Amino acid sequence: MAYGSVDSTFVIFPAGPADAEALGRVHVQSWRETYRGLLPDAYLARMSEAAHARRFAHALTRPGDDDVTLAAADRRGLVGYAQGGPSRRRAPGEAEVATLYLVRPAQNRGLGRRLLSGTARALAVRGARSLVVSVLRDNLAARAFYEHLGGDAEPAREEPGPGGGRFWEVAYVWRDIGALIG
Repeated sequence: MAYGSVDSTFVIFPAGPADAEALGRVHVQSWRETYRGLLPDAYLARMSEAAHARRFAHALTRPGDDDVTLAAADRRGLVGYAQGGPSRRRAPGEAEVATLYLVRPAQNRGLGRRLLSGTARALAVRGARSLVVSVLRDNLAARAFYEHLGGDAEPAREEPGPGGGRFWEVAYVWRDIGALIG
């Protein structure tokens, strides 16, 4: 399948508390697949599906007014998700997609684009006019994805990392969220 084409075997839907366990599994699996070599192996090995499931259950039971969590599934179950809400920078009218992850077999099938545009659409309904997504500077695949979708890269910045370390992030910005909605 060509980069950016759409595979219609997936469905995207608003996640709820009943999805927490599957979201925890997808989160841990996708991090281990995506961040091997970018984050410490010991940190990735310690990640707990149960702990992440509890975090998802709490976030989905008591979401903020402008929080969005979309899940993606195929006939076997959840394969990805995206979460967004107000930006960490607190810029007026700016929303942020804080997480967008797919397990490896679901990648390069148009699903990431669908999750991003669906999350952008839901955030726009809540008043967002622009969108930001931050990625690890060295995550070249994710950077290429956001650049392909028209995100403007800002200069890399150093941030606190998991396990007490530090790492570099690049923010991608869409000044007009409508560019992602289509």
